[in-house]
Amino acid sequence: MNDFSIIDEYGYDNYEYLNEVIEYSLKRMNVSNAYLSVIFINDDHMQELNKQYRNIDKTTDVLSFAFEDNEEINLPVRMLGDIYVSIPKMQQQAKEYDHSEKRELSFLVVHGLLHLLGYDHTRSKEEEERQFALQDEILANLDIVM
Repeated sequence: MNDFSIIDEYGYDNYEYLNEVIEYSLKRMNVSNAYLSVIFINDDHMQELNKQYRNIDKTTDVLSFAFEDNEEINLPVRMLGDIYVSIPKMQQQAKEYDHSEKRELSFLVVHGLLHLLGYDHTRSKEEEERQFALQDEILANLDIVM
């Protein structure tokens, strides 16, 4: 059984659909007995995190902090990590890409979840193609396309 928390530090109240997005994503990736958190924050907080952990002094849309970094770890419950989402950045990108906020937020959460599971689109073109294909597949299967 998987478990997760959605922590709304921003005050964004339209995200109940994320329960299904997260549950389906974990099932699709064959993940069981795992825990993760999704935290909604503002741009200032995101910029602080980005500067502190990536040495990039600007905001970004999503940051993932994986707790697992060793495949040898064998615990009864997997602690995947935290996914931070900047709600203002998500809203800006939804408008910019002509997506609904539902689609953009779902994309960012799936993107962050795949990072927690070890996917990293910055490593290679092949890895980028694999990660983005999985994201597209998951959102299409949930009928979240626009």
